[in-house]
Amino acid sequence: MVPFALTIFTGAFLLFQVQPLIGKYILPWFGGSPGVWTTCMLFFQVLLLGGYAYAHLLSRRLSSRAQAGVHVVVLAAALATLPITPADSWKPTGAGDPTWHILALLAVSLGLPYLVLAATGPLMQEWFRRTRPGASPYRLYALSNVGSLLALISYPIYFETNFTRQGQAQIWSWGLVAYAAACAYCAWRMWRQPAAEMMAAATDTNAAPAPTWSQRLLWLGLPACASILLLAVTNKMCQDVAVIPFLWVLPLALYLLTFIISFDGPRWYSRFYYTFALVAAMAAITKALFEGPDMEILTQIGIYSATLFVACMVCHGELYHLRPDPRHLTSFYLMIAAGGAVGGLFVALVAPAVFSNFHEMHLGLALAGLLLIVVAWRGRAAFSAGRWRVLGVVLAVGATAGAATALQRLSEWMRQRVMTHGGSYTFWERVGALHWLVWVAAAAVAGLLWWRARRGSRALAWPALACGLLGAGWLGLVFALVTQIRESSHGAVLSARNFYGVLSVFEYEKGNPLSHHYLLQHGRITHGFQFTSPERAPMITSYFGPSSGLGLALRQFPRQQGQRIGLLGLGVGTVTAYGKPGDTIRIYEINPQVTDIARKPFSYLALSPAKIEIVMGDGRLSMENEPPQEYDFLIMDAFSSDAVPVHLLTKEAFAIYQRHLKPDGAILVNISNRYLDLRPVVENAAREFGYQAYNIDSSDGGIDEEDGGWWFYAASWMVLSKNTEFMNREALRAAASPAVPPRADIPLWTDDYTSMFKILK
Repeated sequence: MVPFALTIFTGAFLLFQVQPLIGKYILPWFGGSPGVWTTCMLFFQVLLLGGYAYAHLLSRRLSSRAQAGVHVVVLAAALATLPITPADSWKPTGAGDPTWHILALLAVSLGLPYLVLAATGPLMQEWFRRTRPGASPYRLYALSNVGSLLALISYPIYFETNFTRQGQAQIWSWGLVAYAAACAYCAWRMWRQPAAEMMAAATDTNAAPAPTWSQRLLWLGLPACASILLLAVTNKMCQDVAVIPFLWVLPLALYLLTFIISFDGPRWYSRFYYTFALVAAMAAITKALFEGPDMEILTQIGIYSATLFVACMVCHGELYHLRPDPRHLTSFYLMIAAGGAVGGLFVALVAPAVFSNFHEMHLGLALAGLLLIVVAWRGRAAFSAGRWRVLGVVLAVGATAGAATALQRLSEWMRQRVMTHGGSYTFWERVGALHWLVWVAAAAVAGLLWWRARRGSRALAWPALACGLLGAGWLGLVFALVTQIRESSHGAVLSARNFYGVLSVFEYEKGNPLSHHYLLQHGRITHGFQFTSPERAPMITSYFGPSSGLGLALRQFPRQQGQRIGLLGLGVGTVTAYGKPGDTIRIYEINPQVTDIARKPFSYLALSPAKIEIVMGDGRLSMENEPPQEYDFLIMDAFSSDAVPVHLLTKEAFAIYQRHLKPDGAILVNISNRYLDLRPVVENAAREFGYQAYNIDSSDGGIDEEDGGWWFYAASWMVLSKNTEFMNREALRAAASPAVPPRADIPLWTDDYTSMFKILK
């Protein structure tokens, strides 16, 4: 067993360590978007399905010796494709959706080695079953997940912090060579096994009957649901914090941990207890979705992670209970991989085309609840009458309390919504009536089944009561999620989604011509707004007011005719309002939808007296390929939702900026972030390149207090320059925050090393 166990463990370790490695390698090429990791995960899941299909066909269509020979040849071909690092020729040259470009890049660079590694688990387990008839191979599956989990945990803790990306790739390549040697040894063992014994193990006349179609559908549906939730939770955390390996690894590690626990044996998963855990997790995550960015980030991460763990435990625990006889092992794993690929395809390709916002988490939560009801009813005979009775009573009490609480909260939301935003009570009346309906339905189910129990149908009554109440609770969950979706999009006149995220345009004060304005949100964060009246349309608003770090710097800089300004991140185009006749503002924007929205309904670009140039593509990559632009100012305002584009804040990025900046020019960096303190990161880069740096914080309202100056938002900007005349201006010095000593625990960020833990607020 040891050779097979070692091969499976090594293969799983390499399979999952290459995921954050290659993801981090290509992340700067595609704007640091969460979509990069989602697309990578789609590739990994589809290749995993391909590897499982290869193992299934190999074990079903070929003799044992032929299997060994073919697999050794495929191993040799995989080794011939090393190294796995993608060539620079794969860097994108423009904007647009890069999904297929990323998939092609990964297929050419990593395709065959990943396919071979993906086939390891089911193929080695099948070979083990044939060489050791009667022994259960399912624990080897748990061992493979241990290897995967160790790879994920060790990457951000050890490999990412101690080796460059190139060094990591070289270590991984040597690991693949060692794996190939171990795999070849297992193939040699298969080759030497007596043919008669192998045939007996393969045919196994005492095997159980073939799985039913309903069983196969659950093999597909349960892992698909877990995959949807995995990618949805990862997207959510990356959008709100940063696209970094740790936030890729954490959800994936929890996902794998549930596989390990579930497939180690039946004692770790209890449907009875996990039903309650899932109900509690659903309530917590619904609350988190309603509160949005107002909830502390660590609390959000904790709730999302806990919900993912519980939901995946339900999916994978039920999957283990549905496992077939080992004779059907490869088809079982093939369906699991197919389910994972279906989930990945849905989140990466279908959801962006169908949804105008990130609704896949809502769908995944609803699907998890529905699948729990299905498997609970399907496996009702496995529960004792006592447990069903306890579950039914607890759910009845919970349904009553939950309905009462929901009605109270809904009435509060209704009053607040109508008072602050106007409108009718119709929608809220419908929601309230719907919750009453759920409550009444739960009571009716309980009463009816209690009556049936008294008439002697107890064997069916208690399971039906519990499943009926779960169904009523599921309806409540669905309506709560629908309500949250309606709330989040209230007032939106435009909503668009693509590879780079969700953009929503909201219209406010429609009945007040002077205050009527449009506001742009990326995810849940405002990225600027503009008044529509002719007299107010050119006004500077939001984070860019005259008292902000950007406003002060632009007004205090020694003015020259025909300034050149570089801007990373267009937003609604507010910065262009600072342009003067003769100025040139060159804007780098990766998202084509942002450019379209900035032109309509917003009009800053059209109203600016400066010459506007727009370069489509990632700002850093575009500047890397341009000759020096001789900018007086380089302004960095490229944020996705509240996430930080890490690749724009590294040493290598600032080297590019310096090449494009005049010797007496200035770099302005928007470091406004509700979760992360980016000041020490930018100050480290300033020290590295010899810049003097100020941190300037401005509060809501700004210097213009007419109407409260409500159109100015609190903002935090860093001003970097070697121009001593400019940096000694009294207005800048007075507005700058007190200097703080360098933090030794926060090293200079590079493309090879970034750490978010020590800059959490």
